[in-house]
Amino acid sequence: MRASSLKVNILFLVLIGAAAAFSVASGKVWIPWDAWSSGDPRWLIIAELRFPRTLLAMVLGASLGAAGAVMQGYLRNPLADPGLFGISSGAALGAVSSLYFGYASATFLLPVFALAGAGIAMMLLALLAGRSGSLIMFALAGMILASIAGSATTLVISLAPTPYVASEIVNWLMGTLTDRSWDDVRITVPVMGLGIAVLLTTGRSLDALTLGEAAARSMGINEYMLQWKVVIGVGLCVGGSVAAAGIVGFVGLMVPHIVRPIVGARPSAVILPSALGGALLLLIADSLVRISPTVTELRLGIVMSMLGAPFFLAMLLRLRKTQT
Repeated sequence: MRASSLKVNILFLVLIGAAAAFSVASGKVWIPWDAWSSGDPRWLIIAELRFPRTLLAMVLGASLGAAGAVMQGYLRNPLADPGLFGISSGAALGAVSSLYFGYASATFLLPVFALAGAGIAMMLLALLAGRSGSLIMFALAGMILASIAGSATTLVISLAPTPYVASEIVNWLMGTLTDRSWDDVRITVPVMGLGIAVLLTTGRSLDALTLGEAAARSMGINEYMLQWKVVIGVGLCVGGSVAAAGIVGFVGLMVPHIVRPIVGARPSAVILPSALGGALLLLIADSLVRISPTVTELRLGIVMSMLGAPFFLAMLLRLRKTQT
């Protein structure tokens, strides 16, 4: 690891520690430092509400940041986003189905359905892309899956048995960490952690892929194995994040572009800083959502879309300018 990358990672860790402390203390009820002990009655808020939410925001941001960095490296497309694979759409369809059939009353069932949806989407993606390892086939298969899962999700909303169920589904799809508990942490954090670990192993192969597929093969890179690592890693990260909070977009698109000018363009140098940067971004965004002076809490997914859409537009304009 280069010295510049090491310094950036250490800086991110320090900032994440400060942001996590702020996240635990902030909210509609501010909890000062002297209340951070088991003898204070406010400790129950910290232990049962703030800690799991802060941990989920941190791991969720890390998983989306790492997934975005790997996707952009694998597809060699700076506009690639985890949603492109159709895995997040598949996870959303699974979660929406649990709400439709009323299974979400049990805390663990909604994440289980979301993870099942992500797993099915991963298998279909691998089957559609085949053994060729072709990047074009892989991207097209992901787009087809995303389109089918999005249409099916809309159909489920249209067929909702009551307006309450439809409202519940739409609210969940907006993305939020409200009222998350240790049960959500126990189900989704190990899944996202495993996904991040898999993605961190793809760095060397992605570096070789920047020289072209033929050159990567000549260097001994197994493209089929790399494709499976990308599918499994992104699937676990995105499926776990959708199970934890619904759809939170643009993290995987924005963070790699923010860290790339600092650590360099090599995919292997971008993955870990992107994970740390994603964790920091989600911690800050979720804290701001909670302390915003609104009657009801803003949805995290909406806030990230409001940040990400102008970022995406600016990138498009910059790319068009460089190509003319």
